[in-house]
Amino acid sequence: MGNETIINDNSANPAPLGLTGFGLTTIMLNIHNAGFYPNNAMILGMGIFVGGIAQIIAGILESKKNNTFGLTAFVAYGSFWLSLVAIWALPRLGIADKADETAMGFYLAIWGLFTFGMFIGTFRLNRALQVVFGTLVVLFWLLSIGDFTHNATIKTIAGYEGILCGLSAVYAAIAQVLNEVYGRTVLPLCPIARK
Repeated sequence: MGNETIINDNSANPAPLGLTGFGLTTIMLNIHNAGFYPNNAMILGMGIFVGGIAQIIAGILESKKNNTFGLTAFVAYGSFWLSLVAIWALPRLGIADKADETAMGFYLAIWGLFTFGMFIGTFRLNRALQVVFGTLVVLFWLLSIGDFTHNATIKTIAGYEGILCGLSAVYAAIAQVLNEVYGRTVLPLCPIARK
């Protein structure tokens, strides 16, 4: 009592790293989904290192900031990317059977459900994150519907929508970096007024 030490957290904001990892990987995967190139080692590498590991690091750092939303989002979506790469790679390595479209439909639907819950949390944060999570809900559910119906057109539409989702995350990342570097609002995030 009376000898407590107060530690000030002067660590950097990890959110731009997490948003960059999510955004860039989402853009690259959805350029594939839109039909511009096949699924290849570039997507797998991005999924492991940028979408997976970078986001998990950002999420762990968010715990130091006492940010439960950031911790949950970045570790969960980083794990999503690692699991997606595993789903693609394990059959190629002869370790597991390939997931069929029904299994992938359920996989994507449950991620859409989780994302919808996280989207509700953005109502207390800022408009930029509302766009990121709102478009991500739509992306997961479009991809899920595409798998359940075996409809390539829906998957292509999802690809274009996913590019928009990824770009919105990159915008939110760059906005946070530039706003901090310049000490003023360079790119607006449109914070929500709290009552």
